[in-house]
Amino acid sequence: MKLLAGNSNRTLAHAVAENLDLPLTKAQVRRFADNEIFVTIDENVRGEDVFVIQSTSYPANDNLMELLICVDALKRASARRITAVMPYFGYARQDRKTGGRTPISAKLVANLITRAGADRVLTMDLHAGQIQGFFDIPTDNLLPARRMADDIRDHYRKTDDIMIVSPDVGGVVRARALATRLGADLAIVDKRRSGPGQSEVMNIIGEVSGRRCILYDDIVDSAGTLCNAAKAIMDNGATEVSAYVTHGVLSGGAINRVDDSVLKELVVTDSIEATDVVKGSGKVRVVSCAPLIGEAIRRIANEESVSKLFD
Repeated sequence: MKLLAGNSNRTLAHAVAENLDLPLTKAQVRRFADNEIFVTIDENVRGEDVFVIQSTSYPANDNLMELLICVDALKRASARRITAVMPYFGYARQDRKTGGRTPISAKLVANLITRAGADRVLTMDLHAGQIQGFFDIPTDNLLPARRMADDIRDHYRKTDDIMIVSPDVGGVVRARALATRLGADLAIVDKRRSGPGQSEVMNIIGEVSGRRCILYDDIVDSAGTLCNAAKAIMDNGATEVSAYVTHGVLSGGAINRVDDSVLKELVVTDSIEATDVVKGSGKVRVVSCAPLIGEAIRRIANEESVSKLFD
């Protein structure tokens, strides 16, 4: 098999390659003077099982277009199978119609990837599990709960006073999976969303008083919702609040909000490459998802079960 990396997250791509003890395929992914994307594969890939590692994070449209052109180049070079490895799937939050005359952009992106020539998709912690059904090709959605649980055990040692908190009702299944692995209790933040990136905490469902609480979610973008939830939990008597989030989008003034919040720390994976601002924050810590992605790639290449990674 071969690994091809786009420009969205070269650090993660190199880590996955190191984990698999494979070199990245030699290729040029560059831009013309007018910013059009051009891809050249500098190795023979005829008959190969090729995995294209590319998150569609900011700038989402550029990175998505890079992925599509890489897939097209591989298809025209007669690759046997092409798997789009998308640690972060952009547009995942637009998974349904939220009003009249609005798009379902996640379905559109799924169609684009399929029509470009991808034979399979490997992604991680989709915002909504039903997005797997938007694809007409096999799609694996990796769950990082085991990786997060191991990190919590390493850093918290004693876990009998820990409570996992879902920041909204929609994330209860995700939070319960982590709580079950840790043998911890579960609480839920009841919130009302007034607009994109804006929310108001209405109530805390569960007794958080005297507990060390860990908010667990899939995406942190502006961090407003996360910081509001952390403050509400502390106001209800928690001894400390941390947050574990899979995808650290952290746009705009998110880092300033996190640094000024009551959060003890925010832990994210490297599904999105950390910016200098993120690296400079004293409260943000990054854990690598490269071993999980690497093992999933190895299993797919060897036609082994991927679901066993979630046991």
